[in-house]
Amino acid sequence: MEKSLRSDDIEARDTWRVFRVMAELVDGFETLSSIPRGITVFGSARTRPGQPDYAQAEEIGRALAKAGYTVITGGGPGDMEAVNKGALEAGGRSVGIAIEVPHETKPNAFLTTVLSFRYFFVRKVMFVKYSRAFVFLPGGLGTLDEMFEVLTLIQTGKVDACPVVLFGDDAYWDGLLGWMKAVLVPRGKIHPGDLDLMKRARTVGEVLDLVAAAPE
Repeated sequence: MEKSLRSDDIEARDTWRVFRVMAELVDGFETLSSIPRGITVFGSARTRPGQPDYAQAEEIGRALAKAGYTVITGGGPGDMEAVNKGALEAGGRSVGIAIEVPHETKPNAFLTTVLSFRYFFVRKVMFVKYSRAFVFLPGGLGTLDEMFEVLTLIQTGKVDACPVVLFGDDAYWDGLLGWMKAVLVPRGKIHPGDLDLMKRARTVGEVLDLVAAAPE
């Protein structure tokens, strides 16, 4: 039978975990503190080259870089890779804030700056602290998790208001936004004004116009 951990063993283990968290925070702050005009783009890791979503993500990365922004992604494959690729090929700064998970073995190859984190919550701190706007492409649970995290931080005043741009076809976003308006607002779960925290963009030009409203 496996020997159970004693309370002092658990305490020691948790203490060392605190130091690992501190190390990740310090490394992130030191690496990203000099990053200018950061815009984070979130999207699916499952998008593949040759798909329309990949091409659009690449176009967004290219346009943001040409506009003088530092492009930040989660550093993984799919939409993240495409955004970083577009930014790098346009001669811009291309940053990856990656997470160590089994199905993403290493950051993508289109990064000028890369950080890898063990803890999701430390990674989220870096996204929020060093981004002046957020662009969300159609994605899965991770993308939606980041979107609602950012919205909650803005709604509660933990971070300053900034552009939160939902990019892509109506078929992806309309159901979610319609449900929030038809169910959450009438039931008093969110304020009607909370819906205004999100802005829709259907073209790359609209993305640029919306992120341009971000405070300097």
